[in-house]
Amino acid sequence: MKIAEIAVLANGMICNPSMNLEREVNGACGADLMSDVLASVQPEAVLLTGLCNPQVVRTAHMADVRAIVFVRGKQPPPETIKLASKEGIPLIVSPYGLYELCGRLFQAGLASLEGSLPADCYSCEE
Repeated sequence: MKIAEIAVLANGMICNPSMNLEREVNGACGADLMSDVLASVQPEAVLLTGLCNPQVVRTAHMADVRAIVFVRGKQPPPETIKLASKEGIPLIVSPYGLYELCGRLFQAGLASLEGSLPADCYSCEE
């Protein structure tokens, strides 16, 4: 799916419209913990998050994320937009919450690119 299509599905506003919105993404990941992004997101994803600071862009760049969508209408500060433009990462602001937007993109055919752990790797036992 193209980044431009994601922007339409997200009812989004592009923060840095000079970026290439015709690039393809292979799936999506929703996260607010950047350590989770680094640990589990696969390359060429779009990241959905409620965090707007420049660290999100740095993390996305390291994880080969193709675009970032800020949920709940969160507006990134100018320094975040400037860094994303420098790194070639489109930024989109969506009015939808994280849960709803993940569902909308999944329903439109965008796969999850968040890695899963095998069942034997976690436990709730004390």
